[in-house]
Amino acid sequence: MPELPEVEVVRAGLEKHVLGRIVSSVEVLHPRAIRRHVLGEADFVGRLVGAKITAVCRRGKYLWFELADGTAVLAHLGMSGQMLIQPRGVVDEKHLRVRFRFSDDGPELRFVDQRTFGGLSLTDLVEVEGTVLPSAIAHIARDPLDPLFDVVATARALRTRRTEVKRALLDQTLVSGIGNIYADEALWRVGLHWARPADRLTATQARGVLAAAAEVMVEALRVGGTSFDALYVNVNGESGYFSRSLDAYGREGEPCRRCGSLIVREAFTNRSSFSCPQCQPKPRSRR
Repeated sequence: MPELPEVEVVRAGLEKHVLGRIVSSVEVLHPRAIRRHVLGEADFVGRLVGAKITAVCRRGKYLWFELADGTAVLAHLGMSGQMLIQPRGVVDEKHLRVRFRFSDDGPELRFVDQRTFGGLSLTDLVEVEGTVLPSAIAHIARDPLDPLFDVVATARALRTRRTEVKRALLDQTLVSGIGNIYADEALWRVGLHWARPADRLTATQARGVLAAAAEVMVEALRVGGTSFDALYVNVNGESGYFSRSLDAYGREGEPCRRCGSLIVREAFTNRSSFSCPQCQPKPRSRR
């Protein structure tokens, strides 16, 4: 699933192409694409026609278009969602779900989603701690790349969690934007095993892993994010290349770039965690 860098790449691309444009028509080609909009298709389409996009924003893994009327189109890409800018008349993608056309007759915006886990919805905007957010994600915490992110306060909160440090990092109400890939990468950088209890971290370790998460995501942003298949692409349909620079995630059986030990994969909930058994020793169990 796309994490912060991948969503930010999409957000930045959309900003270049849709900011200031007025929606002339919306075509919903699959009802699941707007299932989170509880008032249904007619309301979704009717409220968007004539709307002007005034900002393209992101928090964590969510992105949204702010509209001139004070509402927003909230988007979650799910596992395979793509926001593509295409010239009018280009053949429709096989899994095209929603099409936006604009009053300037320029390129259209297409929401493509093979697995239909993502979706779009219209939502009101609310102010939370000085930042305007869609009401549906008002509970989502700031992410490590947010200028107002408080690493000291977040580290303090992280150390109160009686769970594994990786599970805490994936809690979007604590810190947003970090998913399975960048959690593994951050933990590798600071030499912590994913199962280390969060409440046993020192203040320095807690701040360090948050700083490492920010660092690795900035590096991923520079090369367009991480792509393992054709499902994650930017608005021009191009893949990111950070998968070539990963140190832990997806490298089972390959030598650790720091010590040479072979990276191992362990089950983590319904996913996997990758770590170096030498650099990231397993913690002792609680007594």
